[in-house]
Amino acid sequence: MPRQSVTLTESNNSWLNAHVDKLGDYANKSELINDLIRRARRAEYINQKLSKAENSNFVTQSADEMLAEFKADLQK
Repeated sequence: MPRQSVTLTESNNSWLNAHVDKLGDYANKSELINDLIRRARRAEYINQKLSKAENSNFVTQSADEMLAEFKADLQK
């Protein structure tokens, strides 16, 4: 995997440390950052899809169909 160097503010670093060290949700900062990026990408994709649907003035998919498509695309 590609390696990156990132400079964090003190408050962001403390927040990351709390989730990794104190809460134990993640094994390390890299795991947490990758999860945050995945979540941001998912939200961005959903917002783009909703915006496109709103601008089309016509949507043929039901809400359940859209949700199934979102979930399928996330697996790619």
